[in-house]
Amino acid sequence: MGINGFGGISTLFDTLSTIAIWASALGAGLACLLLLVLLRQRGDGRGEEDLLARLYVMMEREGTARMADAQNQRGHLAEVERVLTSRIEQRHQDTSQGLGRIASIVSREMGEMRLSQSEALRMMAAESASQLEAIRSAVNERLHEAVERQMQTSFQRVLEQLAAMQKAMGEVSAMTAQVGDLKRLFSNVKTRGGWGEAQLRAILDDVLPEGAYEMNCRLSDKSRDVVEFAVRMPVRASVPPLLAIDSKFPTEAYERLLQAVEDVNPDAERAARRALETTLRIEARKIAAKYIQPPVTVEFAVLYLPTDGLYAEVARIPGLIDEIGRTSRVIIMGPGLMPAMLRTIHLGYVTLALEKRTDDIARLLGATRQEMLRMDDVLEKLARNASAMTNSIDEARRRTGIVTRQLRDLDTASFVGDMTEDPLCEATPPVAAPFE
Repeated sequence: MGINGFGGISTLFDTLSTIAIWASALGAGLACLLLLVLLRQRGDGRGEEDLLARLYVMMEREGTARMADAQNQRGHLAEVERVLTSRIEQRHQDTSQGLGRIASIVSREMGEMRLSQSEALRMMAAESASQLEAIRSAVNERLHEAVERQMQTSFQRVLEQLAAMQKAMGEVSAMTAQVGDLKRLFSNVKTRGGWGEAQLRAILDDVLPEGAYEMNCRLSDKSRDVVEFAVRMPVRASVPPLLAIDSKFPTEAYERLLQAVEDVNPDAERAARRALETTLRIEARKIAAKYIQPPVTVEFAVLYLPTDGLYAEVARIPGLIDEIGRTSRVIIMGPGLMPAMLRTIHLGYVTLALEKRTDDIARLLGATRQEMLRMDDVLEKLARNASAMTNSIDEARRRTGIVTRQLRDLDTASFVGDMTEDPLCEATPPVAAPFE
């Protein structure tokens, strides 16, 4: 109890004392009134005076006794008030000490809990950061290695091709001296066809990766036609389409053209060019009919001319290459242009490989994202557990308040029981004694 409780008890005791005094005075006044009534009924004046004198003396004595009794009661009530005050103060101190111990224990446990939670969160954050850093470094390292390796390979092959072209251009004079030998060699159809096929195969092996083409490939089970080379196109498909490449070497028309140019015979030159044009148109139509079979093949095919001189003479015929490409969907290539086209196909393979690697990286990043989402769920669960723990602490504090109130009520009940067993209370006369 506080100061208000102590003041209430003192006021109660003062009220009881006042009531006792007024009760005593009221009893004495009633006695006097009774005596006056008796004297008037007897009618004796002198006896009335004696009785009044006696009555006055008796009232003084009774008042003196009542005042002494009230003083005794007031002193006894003051002693009881002191005892009650000391006991209440002792109970209050005990309760305060108990609550202080409980509060210190709860604060210590909450501090330990906060420290453990902070340590767990710090460890989880550090582990997540290390895992992300490891994944990032692995991805960067793989990408860097793949790109650097591919770029080195590509540049190396380009440099090799440039060196080969320079070397070939430097040997043009030597090759001119060997034209006679080549004429004798190319006089046989099988020999010159084999030479053109071998040259084309060397270019394919030099530019394309291993397994990117097939030799003597039959495009359809229903057809007996076999194409010399079929290049697999770099596309995403279970069965990629093929690009048919057929080598042609119209030596007779080309030799007539060279001879007419050498003899400075315009008519013979025009006739030789028309014959060469007719031969190329016929060969292009044959290639289109035999080797363009979508979806097994792409929408076009390639006619390969084994020498740059022959390709140069064909290119001099106005509109021939464009017309054949438009009508027959056949592209005419020479040794100087074929590597460039094959290089484009090779870059397609490189792009496809990078896309596959990109898919692997995307899957890796997707798995990382899933792990981060799971980590987010774990942190959310941890936050919910922390919230539930806070609610439990609030509930414990509320229960502590209820227990404190119950203890206070128990202290009051025990105090009432102690008053009934206190010797001071047994020695004190009842408050209502004047009314008996």
